[in-house]
Amino acid sequence: MREYKNIAYGNDTAQQLDIYLPDGEVKATFVYFHGGGLECGDKSCASIFAPYLTDRKIAVVSANYRMYPSNKYPDFIFDAAEAVAWTNKYIREELKCDKLYVGGSSAGGYLSMMICFDNKYLASVGLDNSVISGYFHDAGQPTAHFNVLKYSGVDPRRVIIDETSALYYVGFEKEYPKMRFVVSDKDMKGRYEQTMLMLSTLDHFGYKNFDHVVMHGFHCEYCEKLDEKCESIFGQMIFDFMK
Repeated sequence: MREYKNIAYGNDTAQQLDIYLPDGEVKATFVYFHGGGLECGDKSCASIFAPYLTDRKIAVVSANYRMYPSNKYPDFIFDAAEAVAWTNKYIREELKCDKLYVGGSSAGGYLSMMICFDNKYLASVGLDNSVISGYFHDAGQPTAHFNVLKYSGVDPRRVIIDETSALYYVGFEKEYPKMRFVVSDKDMKGRYEQTMLMLSTLDHFGYKNFDHVVMHGFHCEYCEKLDEKCESIFGQMIFDFMK
């Protein structure tokens, strides 16, 4: 595995990404956004699952983005779109790869859902969902993110579906790339139920190219776990989806 760290995809110091490349051919690329409530977290967490994917000819791009409290909504969503655009150009020109997958965990899952369902973000970088082979939405909040509410002066316990939520935009597009939603049975309060609402809404509009996985345990704890063979459980989940 080859690693390239702290590559700028924008002008802000937060707009940096790490690349993990397999030795030899690259069959597909996975762009990942870390969690942390849009307040903390770092792209380095991808180092846990990246080796599993690169061993299977999958490149991994893990991106940082601007966060609260230094920045504001929707800076981080525009950053996610910019990171995808940078990666799309890079893999097509440098890696000769045209299969691009996008995902994230927790706050990163919120970001992947927002750029999937609200087309203005990809449009801002000259792209649309046609360049995305699939989305892996892990433990993201499909309603208005609790910290988006908090920093807007709204009680973060409220469940709101508005323009800051992915669920608000379901049904605007004729179709979406294939998607997998992951959530834990002991996730953050309301996260499981909100994810089920997202799934039922997609079904209500007649979309068929999505599925979901329910993990046992607490919020995102599987992301850092290894199995009995010391292989990344999360990496296996991503690879299974990409297959």
